Amino acid sequence: MFKGILITKDEAGYQARLQEIDDAVLPEGDVSVRVAWSTLNYKDGLAITGKAPVVRRFPMVPGIDLAGSVIESSSSVWKPGDQVVLNGWGVGETHCGGLAERARVRGEWLVSLPQRFTPRQAMAIGTAGYTAMLCVLALEQHGVKPEDGEILVTGANGGVGSVAIALLATLGYRTVASTGRVAEAEHLRALGATAVIDRSELSTPGKPIGKERWAGVVDTVGSHTLANACATTRYRGAVAACGLAGGMDFPATVAPFILRGVTLYGIDSVMAPLAVRQEAWQRLARDLDPAKLESMTREIGLDEALAVAGELLAGKVRGRVVVDVNR
Repeated sequence: MFKGILITKDEAGYQARLQEIDDAVLPEGDVSVRVAWSTLNYKDGLAITGKAPVVRRFPMVPGIDLAGSVIESSSSVWKPGDQVVLNGWGVGETHCGGLAERARVRGEWLVSLPQRFTPRQAMAIGTAGYTAMLCVLALEQHGVKPEDGEILVTGANGGVGSVAIALLATLGYRTVASTGRVAEAEHLRALGATAVIDRSELSTPGKPIGKERWAGVVDTVGSHTLANACATTRYRGAVAACGLAGGMDFPATVAPFILRGVTLYGIDSVMAPLAVRQEAWQRLARDLDPAKLESMTREIGLDEALAVAGELLAGKVRGRVVVDVNR
């Protein structure tokens, strides 16, 4: 038996509870991990509250991230004692995830914990920071350079946005942070933002094509925000889209793409190949300042996760939330 959050759906309805869980609940996998730290992401908030059909199998341990040490392995890659990180692959949705003291997963889903990071720091990065790095890599691979102009980061106070700003600043880019919480402007500037704008400038219907401004964009919002970001991206610029906090719709025209040659990159962190994951974590170890990471991180115990999940969906949480699953 081990402690964790378990989501059930039966005659009593949809429930998420902190409880003792039998090892038999865990699905098949060739590596067992003693989880040290997990996180709370937007998707975890949806899973715990049941506000969206994130969970596809019951009972389910939520948590799309985990960091810890291998305790049992029949994989040729991993041995007991190895320090590992897992992001995505459907954990917390179709396969029991990280908000528990133990997990059983497939070895090919794991990445070695970079030596520069502790397990707690790796979870302060989590899927959000790893996704931010994928966005930055997409802009780099497109050829966007610091001297090309400003980079827009939407949803800037969220986990992806916060890490993206910190990474881009380290790499020498000038970033403009778009947020619904402009009172947090000083925090965003401390992370490296050169300017802060209210999200209302982008979140309402706009023109099919507008004045060129952005050399690149990291968008976590979708909907009108993404459409307006594309419409104001410079000639042959790039937009990396990784989120839908503002909606799944994309009310845009083809004008930015055929008149300015703008490229829209879809960023998938869940099923990204191992080589891409390894590159992202290597770059995070090189380019992310641990001090900035700590400034955007809030720590909670497993017993607090149920309440904080609601705060997260209400937009009351800044940056990253790490979960000590052993308290």
